[in-house]
Amino acid sequence: MKITDVTVQCYAWPRPRPISNGKYTYATVRLNLVRVYTDEGLYGVGWAGGPGLSAPMTIALVEHFKEALIGEDPFNYRRIWENMWLPKVVGRRGLTTWIISAVDIALWDLMGKALGKPVHKLLGGFRDRIPTYVAGGYYEEGKGLRELAQEMEENLELGARAVKMKIGGVEINQDVERVRVVRETIGPDVKLMVDANNAYVAYQAVEIARKMEPYDVFWFEEPVAPDDYEGHARVARSSSIPVATGENEYTRYGFRDLIQHGSASILNADAQILGGITEFMNVASLAAAHDLHVAPHGAQEVHIHLVAAIPNGLILEFYRETVNPLHGQIFEESLTLDDDGCVSVPQTPGLGMEPNWEVLEPYRVA
Repeated sequence: MKITDVTVQCYAWPRPRPISNGKYTYATVRLNLVRVYTDEGLYGVGWAGGPGLSAPMTIALVEHFKEALIGEDPFNYRRIWENMWLPKVVGRRGLTTWIISAVDIALWDLMGKALGKPVHKLLGGFRDRIPTYVAGGYYEEGKGLRELAQEMEENLELGARAVKMKIGGVEINQDVERVRVVRETIGPDVKLMVDANNAYVAYQAVEIARKMEPYDVFWFEEPVAPDDYEGHARVARSSSIPVATGENEYTRYGFRDLIQHGSASILNADAQILGGITEFMNVASLAAAHDLHVAPHGAQEVHIHLVAAIPNGLILEFYRETVNPLHGQIFEESLTLDDDGCVSVPQTPGLGMEPNWEVLEPYRVA
């Protein structure tokens, strides 16, 4: 089997209302789908998302990486990865690594289809059902405490046993009040995560962490800037709330540095950003060697296979229509929460998530 072509299709659609976290506002959802084709008629699909990846940039980067792919056997995925990740030229960090990630994810989808096995089985197959948390709790125009509580009630009705909310977008005491309202809404038995998206400097993060402690917060995500490893460690040492971070970290080397600084108890590795499934598994092994849990950020359709494949996989992030208005329509198959807040791992070959090309076509931008 040889790779014959690599293509990308770019899509974008508006949110009914922009959503904001502690630092950023998102009015549009972007999705870039990379396809790797072979001479045996099979193709794999990989995801590349994020507001920083415009269609022209995505297309140019995919064209650049074709040279490392055409004519290769897709099962030589480690050689392909090394041929793409050349820090003196591209890679290391940033948008180029996002495209490397998408290509690598497509290769794993392709390998699973070729072998007739789901990706989580190729990676080790540790479990078949995964606990999840519903991510949300964004700031929106006209969304007050009542609307925030209503969102959390809806999450519980879906079967959620863990939820996540944003902080960092208003004054500290206002956010503490938002945390209090959510805890009272969900009750004592549902896990509550909070996510600052790097909104604070260390002393501010320490202050809000201490003020949130009475509300039994399961983790405090990205309290400070991604490269402030010592700041993360300072927050971790100052509070009983575990620190989680890593969604903006790249490759095994970035996670090595996070771990060496004692920056987090839980690693939010994102295969779409850090270098794909191949590099995610390197990070998961590194985390396991330090007895750390991995709770991936984003892209539930990819990460369900990865959490299912590793013993130190903690929980899966799950997005609903409050974050993405096309939730449940992008793929031919959709992940759904069971009554106990878990999701069953797809058993179809590859990632088991074929895009619904017909539904997506009206939103295609390139």
